[in-house]
Amino acid sequence: MEVPAGQDGIQRLLAAEQEAQAIVAKARQAKAERLKEAKEEAERDVAAYKKEREEEFSKKIADDSSSNKENASRMHAESEKAVEAIQKSIASKKEEVLKMLLSQVETVETV
Repeated sequence: MEVPAGQDGIQRLLAAEQEAQAIVAKARQAKAERLKEAKEEAERDVAAYKKEREEEFSKKIADDSSSNKENASRMHAESEKAVEAIQKSIASKKEEVLKMLLSQVETVETV
């Protein structure tokens, strides 16, 4: 049984079309897989970057809080020294000031 020449061309065109559809379907599937892999890789990169930034932030907060504690203790020590100096100054001049005030109160000037 011989196939007419016109039908042989149609058979080849149909076979080529099916082959082209298979190639296109395979390409679409490969593209979908690449997109999925790219999305997963991007999510991993974002997660890694987020973790890195959170660690830096936590470290900065810890450093700042420790330096704040150091500053607070340093300021407290300086304040204590200043208070002691003022109290010593008061103690050393207390008698002199009392004498001066008493002399002013006891001295009566008549005009």
